[in-house]
Amino acid sequence: QVQLVESGGGFVQTGGSLRLACISSGRPFSLYYMAWYRQAPGKEREFVSRISQGGTVTTYSDAVKGRFTISRDNSKDTVFLDMDNLNPGDTAVYYCNIYPPGATWGQGTQVTVSS
Repeated sequence: QVQLVESGGGFVQTGGSLRLACISSGRPFSLYYMAWYRQAPGKEREFVSRISQGGTVTTYSDAVKGRFTISRDNSKDTVFLDMDNLNPGDTAVYYCNIYPPGATWGQGTQVTVSS
């Protein structure tokens, strides 16, 4: 049974930083591209970033490029998202999943950035 558990969200001011983590279980973590997605109030869920199985290839959406860094620890089945220089446009619930996304989603972690 696939499970995804996100953590690390919170409330920060513009310019602040957060580190998100996601622990995956129920499938061989190191065999999959992993990604972060986010869903802002009233909007569709969108892609944020992805990382290759070995961690050597990363991709970012234009909205976060240069501010967010994705990484992974295959020994701990965990993917991270370091978020710097946050702005109110980053306010959303953040989710991890494989890329392309599978059917199972976690509960997400709320990130709120005040102006």
